[in-house]
Amino acid sequence: MSQDRGPRTATVCGLLAILLWSTASGLIRSISQVFGPLGGAALIYSLGTVLLVLLLGRPRLRAVPRFYLWVGSALFVAYEICLSLALGFASNANQAIEVGMLNYLWPCLTVVLAIFMNGQRARWLIVPGSVLALTGIVWVVSGNGISLEQILANVGSNPLSYGLAFSCAITFALYCNVTRRYANGQNLVVLFFFVTSCLLWLKYALSSEHLPAFTLDNSLELLAAGVAMAGGYALWNLGILRGNLTLLATASYFSPVLSSAFAALWLGAQLSGQFWQGAMLVVVGSLLCWQATRQVH
Repeated sequence: MSQDRGPRTATVCGLLAILLWSTASGLIRSISQVFGPLGGAALIYSLGTVLLVLLLGRPRLRAVPRFYLWVGSALFVAYEICLSLALGFASNANQAIEVGMLNYLWPCLTVVLAIFMNGQRARWLIVPGSVLALTGIVWVVSGNGISLEQILANVGSNPLSYGLAFSCAITFALYCNVTRRYANGQNLVVLFFFVTSCLLWLKYALSSEHLPAFTLDNSLELLAAGVAMAGGYALWNLGILRGNLTLLATASYFSPVLSSAFAALWLGAQLSGQFWQGAMLVVVGSLLCWQATRQVH
């Protein structure tokens, strides 16, 4: 009984991590509206660092390959900063959800890059999977039908946010493949969060932003964002070490829909039917990409 309960509990931890991460985009956007894009992100990652130290302890750097220490850190920190600022600099709630969806190209890109970087073998499903995921993103960003003019207009209205979000997808896909090949089983998320917070505070110090006074409402919202980020990483770590990886991998591909649904409720955004169609295409495409790499010898 106790032996069965361990993996089951770990799997539940992994599923809870997915739920927590699904709240992150909406909370980050909400915090950025109160504390500013830079100040809000710096506060979230500072709080996240403290929570991760309490949950996971300090990282053991001596066992980490130097290549991964530098390259892994750079990719993870770049991803987190780009994601926070993409959401923070979005023009409105709907655009924040759109750029958040663009970030979810990373599962598909992770599989595609694994073929070239790590020699991952894949079946023919990788082609329709990639096409579906990309089509879903185009469908989301287009806004109303498939129109190149409309897509360019949407992206051109805020190229910073859309560019950062697309960079997120590429950067995290690279990070996943570098981690798989070079991390040697080490988890450096505490260090990554700390470096991210330091760089954000440096950027904040050089900006014209000013933090508003803390109130009970914005402090609780900040705490929720910190718990969503730090708790998600801590629980995911338990899940992938001892839980059902197949179930967790499958569940993780539904994050785009869960994240968009929570953000829409939290931010009071009205999302069109076309948005949800695009979101489901991203999910199905990512699942096909994942399926293409299973049981290939």
